Amino acid sequence: RSKVVFGPCRLSYTHLFEKYSIDDKSEGKYMTNILIPKDEKETVKAIEAAIEAAKKSAIVAKWNGKCPDAKKLDTPLHDGDEKEKDDDGVYADSYYLNAKCNTRPGVVDKKKVPIVDEEEVYSGMWAIVSVTFYGYDVSLKKGIACGLNNVMKFKDDEHLGGRVSADTDFDGVDVDIDDDDDL
Repeated sequence: RSKVVFGPCRLSYTHLFEKYSIDDKSEGKYMTNILIPKDEKETVKAIEAAIEAAKKSAIVAKWNGKCPDAKKLDTPLHDGDEKEKDDDGVYADSYYLNAKCNTRPGVVDKKKVPIVDEEEVYSGMWAIVSVTFYGYDVSLKKGIACGLNNVMKFKDDEHLGGRVSADTDFDGVDVDIDDDDDL
């Protein structure tokens, strides 16, 4: 297992307080996509090195001494410019990881104080993350997975997925506070 702590990076499809399942059949996991700007070359190198270390470990521990064919091996680091569903261009000029875990990750602010208000953590915020890469061999699929350890909120940004704040929606709406008797 190879652990890497890096950031700031942007989070997308963020489910850190409750498990998320694509369908009702599977148990669900805590998860987030982690977007890494392509100009963060040192971060990308560290992630690639950790993936290679996890691969070497998995050859011995999971894959009976042989590395699977590179075309069949599932790896966690993806090019955002090649993502099929990116209608708003959020993944452009980024690499991304889909990090998951079964137990709830630690989620803290910059002072390392646990964040309890779920509204503070959302798709679009920037974070520093701790992840672990490890090999797997499940149902004839072999690869390297990205396990999510912990998340430190770094800064706010626009919500992803089209959500806007109430302030933005109601900007320009003037209501006389004393007129609530008319309802």
